[in-house]
Amino acid sequence: QVQLVESGGGLVQPGGSLRLSCAASGSIFSINAMGWYRQAPGKQRELVAIVISGGITNYADSVKGRFTISRDNAKNTVYLQMNSLLPEDTAVYYCNCNAKVFGKNAMDYWGKGTLVTVSS
Repeated sequence: QVQLVESGGGLVQPGGSLRLSCAASGSIFSINAMGWYRQAPGKQRELVAIVISGGITNYADSVKGRFTISRDNAKNTVYLQMNSLLPEDTAVYYCNCNAKVFGKNAMDYWGKGTLVTVSS
C-alpha cells in the first residue's frame, strides 16, 4: 500500500500564494506519476497538475502560468506552488500517486485532501 500525506492548505487572500506538499510512503517499487486534483463544492473532481516519469508536466488551462508542480524523487514528494490565487481556486485539493508496490500492479492512490480557501 501507499500512504499519501498532504500539507499546506489554508486560507489566503486573492492574489496570494500557497504551497502544497504531498509525501508518499509505503512499499513503493516505482512511481509513474504524481499530481494534484481539486474538487470545489458542487463540482466534479478535476485535474490541476501532474508530473510523470521523466519530469513531463501537464496543467489545467485554468492554472497555467500561476501554478507550478514539482517533484522530489528522492523523497517521493510532490509540491504544488500556487501563485496569484483566485476565489475560483477554492477547493479541496487531493494528491494522487500512480505507483507500483511490490507484488502488485500499478494503481492510483489518493490522499485525504487539504482545503484551500481563497477569500478576502
